[in-house]
Amino acid sequence: MLSQDTILEALKTVKYPGYSRDIVSFGLVKEVSTANGAVSVMMQLTSPNPEAAQQIKIESERVIAALPGVKQIHVDVRQPAAGTAAPASPFANQNKVKGVKRILAIASGKGGVGKSTCSVNLACALAHLGAKVGLLDCDIYGPSIPLMMGVYEKPTVSANEQLVPPVAHGVKVMSIGLLVPDDQAVIWRGPMITKTIQQFLMAVEWGDLDFLLVDLPPGTGDAQLSLCQTVPLDGGVIISTPQEASLGVVRKGISMFQKVNVPILGIVENMSYFTTPNGERVEIFGHGGGKAEAARQKVPFLGEVPIFTAIREGGDSGMPIVVSTPNHAAGKAFIQIAETVRKQLSH
Repeated sequence: MLSQDTILEALKTVKYPGYSRDIVSFGLVKEVSTANGAVSVMMQLTSPNPEAAQQIKIESERVIAALPGVKQIHVDVRQPAAGTAAPASPFANQNKVKGVKRILAIASGKGGVGKSTCSVNLACALAHLGAKVGLLDCDIYGPSIPLMMGVYEKPTVSANEQLVPPVAHGVKVMSIGLLVPDDQAVIWRGPMITKTIQQFLMAVEWGDLDFLLVDLPPGTGDAQLSLCQTVPLDGGVIISTPQEASLGVVRKGISMFQKVNVPILGIVENMSYFTTPNGERVEIFGHGGGKAEAARQKVPFLGEVPIFTAIREGGDSGMPIVVSTPNHAAGKAFIQIAETVRKQLSH
């Protein structure tokens, strides 16, 4: 039977041009009606781009026409007038996080490149430089920030019913890992992840921060889209290793940020090289790939971080190397990258 729900289910297969997300979940479908085989749909876009509107209209008419019982179709796609100040993406309902000056996303195209290690050390490096810093762990399925920051106490609740994040090494920390037992798996679908990330941004008492760093899970899925849809990001930092297998998916991360109009602050080449006890430099994963990729993508190269046992030990013990040994070669590398990022955002 032809119903509003049936039509909406069909429209969920229509992706917004350039995105992996559908027009229904973006909230663009405003009205749906059907009577005697006639289907009427009204959509409201946030972009004046006529090509996007035309593509959505054609795809919507196609999927509706495929439904049994449809005799007539009317799809009305409305847009802001050309030249009006409208966003170039469907992310039209972004809100600033109260008290937070800058929000930075730390991302990678794949797992295993040390993204969380870089996130905790960059957060601590910015705090070392005198900034007020928060760190949000958006890896819902595999949160590792609490361990790496040495945070084990649960957030408290303020008088106005907001979560108050615990503080470690001068950094305010929030993670799903602080709210569920260590051995309990989080088995959620996309909408739950979206809601949780929105709450971590808007229902947490972050206070006055110069920087809120967001450690994203690998890939370009629900967590990344939820973050970009909820708040305006001031920049993205891409973490990679030198090898081509890592750089190939880095390009997807860069493409994601470009599509949602997030400035790319640059690429960090992690696990860049290893120095043996006798001083020999060993490039386990190759070398220079991150710098070369930054040049290809025409984005800044923020620096390289070598492999040191002390970095891993710091992550396991909850004492990041920037905190325990800031004068260590790796500590200096993270601090230098943090200085570069801070200078970029001070313009």
